[in-house]
Amino acid sequence: MIGRLRGTLAEKQPPHVLLEVGGVGYELEVPMSTLYRLPGVGEPLTLHTHLVVREDAHLLYGFAEKRERELFRELIRLNGVGPKLALALMSGLEVDELVRCVQTGDTKALTRVPGVGKKTAERLLVELKDRFQVWESMPGAPLVVEPARAASVSSAEADAVSALVALGFKPAEASRAVALVDEDGLSSEELIRRALKGMA
Repeated sequence: MIGRLRGTLAEKQPPHVLLEVGGVGYELEVPMSTLYRLPGVGEPLTLHTHLVVREDAHLLYGFAEKRERELFRELIRLNGVGPKLALALMSGLEVDELVRCVQTGDTKALTRVPGVGKKTAERLLVELKDRFQVWESMPGAPLVVEPARAASVSSAEADAVSALVALGFKPAEASRAVALVDEDGLSSEELIRRALKGMA
């Protein structure tokens, strides 16, 4: 099992990143909460990882904090929650927000996440209530990444739209949300963040 990778950030194509470690490029999918904190391309980065082995693929997921990875592992243990839905949940809600949803029984916040209807949200809350104590009390590990920097990339909007589509939003919905972010020169990470807030 690959538990952690330390190397150089080679590419950012939300929600995927390429981390070069000793001459080998590892492609990882990350939640938006991690994407927002990534350093610039070419800079050092350490990610905590989880490997999912399927018959047709080996999929690697990366997280800025151990606490995020533990939450991801708790989520994919739930009935009917695969890695894609787990990442969507973690991209739509920070760890502490998800804890609060479970504590207060807030289904409305969960249903704003693509792929989560009212019944699914109610079931998730019931199942998480029993499990979330494990990671709720875990202290947030110090980040080994630097704050995201604005990148002057002309394809930032396209990257943001493709990331939202990967999270489960319809292409038209994703394009509209990104277009509504009325500010020039933003990085794809910031566009994604603002578009998600606008959809809430």
